[in-house]
Amino acid sequence: MIRAKLVLDKEGGVRSFEAEGHAERGSRGYDLVCAAFSVLARTAYRSLERLPGVSLRGSAPEPGSLSFQVLEAADNLVLAEGIAAFLITGMGDLARDYPDAIALTIERDLEE
Repeated sequence: MIRAKLVLDKEGGVRSFEAEGHAERGSRGYDLVCAAFSVLARTAYRSLERLPGVSLRGSAPEPGSLSFQVLEAADNLVLAEGIAAFLITGMGDLARDYPDAIALTIERDLEE
């Protein structure tokens, strides 16, 4: 099972994201649920990484593991909020469609 946690800042942008595990809905390299989840997570990370004024710290130490923190996004709050909405929509849909494969937790960090 993929266990993921998305933490939003008080404006609704991404504060942090972490995911561990595999969907186990197919053999290695052919698991469409795992592939879909990975594409969403990596695209969100890469999109944030490319925004001017956004500072990230992240790691993917092994297959099935990704975590990152947004250290600063002051210049691009609206785009960071859009990327959060992208993650919530895509991963939320996957978690609803495949509850036995993905456990997604979304929290809002109201302290800053």
